Amino acid sequence: MSRFEGRRVIVTGAGSGIGQGIALRLLSEGAQLVAADINDAGLTATVEAAPADQRDRLRTVHLDVSDPESVHTATADAFETLGGLDVLVNAAGIMRAGHTHEMPVEVWNQVLAVNLTGTFLMIQSAIPQLIESAHGGVIVNFSSTAAFGSNPYMAAYAASKAGVNALTHSIALEYVKKGLRAVNIVPGGISTGITSGLSLPADADWSLMARLPGWIDGGALGKPEDIAGVVAMVASDDGRYMTGTELRVDGGALM
Repeated sequence: MSRFEGRRVIVTGAGSGIGQGIALRLLSEGAQLVAADINDAGLTATVEAAPADQRDRLRTVHLDVSDPESVHTATADAFETLGGLDVLVNAAGIMRAGHTHEMPVEVWNQVLAVNLTGTFLMIQSAIPQLIESAHGGVIVNFSSTAAFGSNPYMAAYAASKAGVNALTHSIALEYVKKGLRAVNIVPGGISTGITSGLSLPADADWSLMARLPGWIDGGALGKPEDIAGVVAMVASDDGRYMTGTELRVDGGALM
């Protein structure tokens, strides 16, 4: 398929996990793509994972989504490289776990700064470019089943993702008459560095976590490519009648 031929795309969090999977999928479908991440080594790995005959359409940029100046600099560079923008995928995110009554406010602020404020900063920077897209600009944001399913020990993460839900709906309505679409992807448990590196409290009650992986494949975690294919549909013309909504991809965790 070549649904993204001639489409200019930015993917944040593209140095690993879901973001990397999305970048490689959209690149394989013809996108002119800027992969953005705070992890430069991860970006190098993304370039190396791309087929050699696709790398001429792939550029990378260092980006800290929680830093307004970094967002301004990185997006300006990306817009110049791409000559505009058609699709923004906000896949950058972090997860921190702990008992809510013990969580330092610095950790709370860090999670919201990356997951919620970072998404806002990218959207704010990209909107003027997206509404000029001849194809109709698209924003794909990332919520989580944590925003709907009461994940224990993840109050900051759940709150940040619930905020992304509300932000996406607001943006979708505000700019619908300018041809801009905004959609939330809601993953469940996906096998990435975020999930494998998550450290729960030593006394965590694992029975409270039982449904998080979902029911498909005996409760196995999903893979980044399970999300990437959905994003490719949403961000292409196949998703043209979708905006201001969520798509849950969780293996049936919230059935």
